[in-house]
Amino acid sequence: MTVITILRAGPLTTLQDAGRFGMLRHGVSASGPMDRGAFARAGAALPRAGATGIEFTQGLAFETDGPLTIATPDVRVLGAGERVDLPPAAGNYGYVRFDREIDIAPVLGSRSTNVTVGLGGYEGRALRAGDRIGFGEEGSPPVPAVLAGGEGPLRVVWGLHAELFEPALRARFETATFRVTTSLDRMGVRLDDPDGLFRDQARLTLVSDAIVPGDIQILGDGTPIVLMRDHQPTGGYPRIATIVSADLDRFAQMRPDTALSFLPVRP
Repeated sequence: MTVITILRAGPLTTLQDAGRFGMLRHGVSASGPMDRGAFARAGAALPRAGATGIEFTQGLAFETDGPLTIATPDVRVLGAGERVDLPPAAGNYGYVRFDREIDIAPVLGSRSTNVTVGLGGYEGRALRAGDRIGFGEEGSPPVPAVLAGGEGPLRVVWGLHAELFEPALRARFETATFRVTTSLDRMGVRLDDPDGLFRDQARLTLVSDAIVPGDIQILGDGTPIVLMRDHQPTGGYPRIATIVSADLDRFAQMRPDTALSFLPVRP
């Protein structure tokens, strides 16, 4: 069995597959790759691909003790003793896919890592130097991948609590500019609101209800936060809108200080 040894791993380097769906009612989010399109495109570069890959942030290096074919998405055929040294991801997240399946047992039907609750992946945590990952059976023909999303405003649908915000505020939301802050991880991304759009919004006490990735939640101090793949299962803050799935990958790759705006569309 081929084994790779992690030599260098940036923060939030994790094992991910398509995700653990159907578990939200049990308090477990789906997890999976932050940029699902990039993950799929890396797999599509291989004739056969294991369902699980590595998501990395600030670079990744590993060495293999046997034959292995990888895609980053460029394809490389590796032999025993070869080292792979990848630079930081162009956005926030990069991916490595393999022609074999990672030899780690699924948890609740998935090998995806949720580091927030210590579930799945490699001991429920981010990868670090010294970790050894084995590979077993050959992968399957990959699912065709779609092209990356476009540019311009991020499309949203009005959220569950949109009507709790005054019409004038919702109109300003459609034209406001926000910025990605350095406070971001797999659970959520805080946005800077330079115009103080929600600064004077009355605090709302809500009954907690289910959350989905892309929900734009307004905290008690008026800070907008976009909930991501490892989001908490429920939340008690109002959600004004939700980024549509087709644009959430693009948002996940936006670097800190990137300016962005939202465009409401019909579902």
